[in-house]
Amino acid sequence: MRFWDLVSLISENLRRRKGRVFLTAVGVVIGTAAVVLLVSLATGLQKSATSNLWGITDLSRIDVYPNYGEGMYMEAVPMGGGGGGTTSNVKLLTPTVLDEIASIPGVRSVIPRDYMYGQGVITFGKFETWAGFMGVKTDSLENLGYELDRGTMDLRKGTIVAGSWMVKNFYVPSLRPGQEPPEMPDILDQRVKLKLTKWTTDGQEVSRTVELKVVGVLREMRNEADGSFFVSMEELETWNTWFNNGQRINRNKNGYNDVIVRAESPEVVMDVTQQINDMGYMAYSPQSTVEGINSFFVILQVVFGGIGAIALLVAAIGIANTMTMAILERTREIGLMKAVGATNRDVLTIFLGEAAGIGFLGGLGGALLGWVGGYALNVVSMQFLASQAQQQGYMSTGLSADTPLWLLLFAILFATLVGFLSGLYPALRAATLEPVTALKYE
Repeated sequence: MRFWDLVSLISENLRRRKGRVFLTAVGVVIGTAAVVLLVSLATGLQKSATSNLWGITDLSRIDVYPNYGEGMYMEAVPMGGGGGGTTSNVKLLTPTVLDEIASIPGVRSVIPRDYMYGQGVITFGKFETWAGFMGVKTDSLENLGYELDRGTMDLRKGTIVAGSWMVKNFYVPSLRPGQEPPEMPDILDQRVKLKLTKWTTDGQEVSRTVELKVVGVLREMRNEADGSFFVSMEELETWNTWFNNGQRINRNKNGYNDVIVRAESPEVVMDVTQQINDMGYMAYSPQSTVEGINSFFVILQVVFGGIGAIALLVAAIGIANTMTMAILERTREIGLMKAVGATNRDVLTIFLGEAAGIGFLGGLGGALLGWVGGYALNVVSMQFLASQAQQQGYMSTGLSADTPLWLLLFAILFATLVGFLSGLYPALRAATLEPVTALKYE
């Protein structure tokens, strides 16, 4: 039997029993729609979770810290001074170690950071703010993956780059209660004064003032950069030496507090992180968090898909029942087909085609219904959450369902396969009927 003749015959047989085919296909529609909607919801939640992770903007970044081991004590040095341990299992981030990390395949750059060890206040006219400074050993913050809002990210002597929050944290200390605070002027390309303060052993306050120019403002990235002022490592070490009574920090002995390692691509981040951990240091990458979240949502998608598949299982039983009843009603027709030359294979193909056709029609309708349901869910949830956010005064990320094209195609193909398998037993039964017995059937 030719292919198009077979398709024409299957279509005609399905059209002859429109009511029964429709009711059977409705079960497939419901099951397929449930699979599409639930998996779409899990996919949307996954995208929402990974896109709104606090501070995760660069998946090629690895944060590396010293490993002080157990039983270690810190020397009496200023906070963040890289105090060394005395046990053999202490692993410090010395310049030699940084060279070893830089030689790992897949590493693009290794940039050490440090922090200001004392107290500082930045003043601009009558405005002031507490200063949290971070020194980085690089010519530009672009090498750290930070994003620029205005100005430049280049670091030179006598210049600073401000995090997004820092330009908003200035206040007027002389403001009386009830007075309207004045509008903060733009400090970009302006000179500010940094007052460094320390105390002597007898409790005397000693201060030093440094004049700096604000050359850039970073874009808000929801990480540690938002609450920091950035300067070159050389500038910061000069201040820390002053805080430490003129004693310079020996990096070969005390190392760095932490190091930012940037990989060539996110694909090699986990391998580089593992190699650094194997060296005895503490390495963490946001990529590991993202992969953990993705693994959780993959499991969630499977669970949701399994719940929807239960409805498809019920629909499969309905298809098997419909095809079994069709064989009983068309037994004489089967015998007549065999009498005029139809083979067992032809009969098997016809009934399998009808069962798969019911699954295909139900899958097509279910995929469309699931997509429409996901869109409706997005509209309703966005309106509801937007109204809640307006009342409560917070921003909501929303609840969304994301329906990729592959999911729709998979749902249609899976429903067709379910129909095919459901009709396998009835089709085999029809194909093995004896022509004489079938013609005598009443």
